[in-house]
Amino acid sequence: MGTGDLLAALAVVVLWGLNFIAMKWGLESFTPFELGGMRYVAAALPMVFLVRPPRIGWRWVVGFGMFQGVGQFSFGFFALKLGMTAALASVLMQTQVFFTALFGFMALGERPSRPLLIGMALAAVGLGCFAMNFIGPEAGSAGGATLIGIALTLCAAASWSVSNIIARLAQRAAPGYDPIAFVVWSCPAPILAFAALVAVTEPDADRWLHLGSWSALPGLAWGSVAYLGWAATILGYGLWTRLLTRHPANRVAPFSLGVPVVGLAAGLLVLGEVVTGWQWVGTAFIVAALVCVVLGGRMAQRKSTP
Repeated sequence: MGTGDLLAALAVVVLWGLNFIAMKWGLESFTPFELGGMRYVAAALPMVFLVRPPRIGWRWVVGFGMFQGVGQFSFGFFALKLGMTAALASVLMQTQVFFTALFGFMALGERPSRPLLIGMALAAVGLGCFAMNFIGPEAGSAGGATLIGIALTLCAAASWSVSNIIARLAQRAAPGYDPIAFVVWSCPAPILAFAALVAVTEPDADRWLHLGSWSALPGLAWGSVAYLGWAATILGYGLWTRLLTRHPANRVAPFSLGVPVVGLAAGLLVLGEVVTGWQWVGTAFIVAALVCVVLGGRMAQRKSTP
């Protein structure tokens, strides 16, 4: 990679790693459903007026938006609200790689490679280490992460992986579709869904009909929404997609390994979060699993090349 593309890849790693800090700050002013809706309003505007709709069936666009948006971020935001640290969320969300492989096998008939199988085994050991915090006499000292928080984070990762499968099925249905347009036009569906969820579940949802509620929001809340919608989504995915169009996927994918590292460091340094010994061991296993999946194939290929 040239210097410009290398800097772009590192920028994406930082943007996505700090994403979890913005989520934590946003949840101080919004409920999970409200923050989800605001995130997609920010991501959709003004892009829906600048990007043409993709030439693909709308069932794929809506399905992607519902799982990638409503599914992933409903579970993810509730996890952070109900006892999940930003540091550990950034690590556990990467299990979407393994959920994607499992669902890909079930829905697409994709056979898992040997590095993937080894990686899934390492990830399972890592999750077992996380569970050790809730076993024995020291079960109450889980380092700020609760069992429900971990479970919801894994549900968020699973929802993300379903959206990955939908994107692959969409590629089969309409080869060569524009991925940027696909992502941009998947935003309106989550907005409507989150608005309906807020109206049904929030007792004081009508407060957003009054200008005073909007003006009372602190600057940190607006900054979190702007970051989630424009920086993490539009800029992050835009740079990532550009890299994938300029370089082979196996050169770009390894940079994703930096996301949990940045997220973990940011949670510890910015939010002062605590990670227990078992959680450190579990994190090490999950990161090792990701390294195995992302780099294992390339290493095996190099060894087999005379």
